[in-house]
Amino acid sequence: MESFAGKLSLITGGASGIGRLVGLKLAAAGSHVVLWDLSDEALGKTVDDILAAGGKATAYQCDVADREMVYRTAEKVQREVGRVDLLVNNAGIVNGTPFLDCTDDELRRTMEINILAHFWTVKAFLPNMIKAGRGHIVTISSAGGIVGSARLVDYSASKFAAFGFDEALRAELKKQGLPVRTTVVCPFFVNTGMFAGVKTRFPFLLPILNEDEVAERIVRAVARGKERLILPPFVCTTWPLRLFPVKVFDWVVDFLGVNSAMDAFRGRHS
Repeated sequence: MESFAGKLSLITGGASGIGRLVGLKLAAAGSHVVLWDLSDEALGKTVDDILAAGGKATAYQCDVADREMVYRTAEKVQREVGRVDLLVNNAGIVNGTPFLDCTDDELRRTMEINILAHFWTVKAFLPNMIKAGRGHIVTISSAGGIVGSARLVDYSASKFAAFGFDEALRAELKKQGLPVRTTVVCPFFVNTGMFAGVKTRFPFLLPILNEDEVAERIVRAVARGKERLILPPFVCTTWPLRLFPVKVFDWVVDFLGVNSAMDAFRGRHS
């Protein structure tokens, strides 16, 4: 079981939702938590909550879609706070609209935040993990990165890419004998507000997940060195289903209500 005591953990999108809760739990476990996000106000509140609970936290405003800003902020973190032991690539957005209704800018920003940002953060922090002989990279993908669905074309594309990024990175690190571990997280819809309005046809199989429970499972998975966390486990059935003809696979996905889940999507409005 990996200990977080005395470790430095950096979480992108750490001011709200899953990122915030993971930060609170890591801080409670003894980690100094570094939070990246766009909102100074939300960052300040999360830092205050961590400090009030007796933890350590530092916040930096950073747009992870901006490659040069990521590199600048990463350098600043490593100079001012120290070497990052645990990187949690959590920042993500969703449009939740049919593909042709998404603007070019919206499509590009989805890819910039949901996957390209992972490239920049890992390039920024991995070298020092390798030098130190330890490190852990967490990729927050999605059940939508395992099976695609209507109104999530850009989101699913980015999360499929995130899943592949983790898998290939894990293979490369192992092949090179490098002492850095990875964990990919693929949750179904989580009640953070990001997916407000989504529905599930069979909640006993595909429940809308509780954000605090998901955060707890993520921290536990990292502590145990688990390489893949899929929530709920029923999502794993999509892999054997792919052995069947596409028409059968599509029928099962439709029957489960996956393609109608986003029909009443509202999302988070702030």
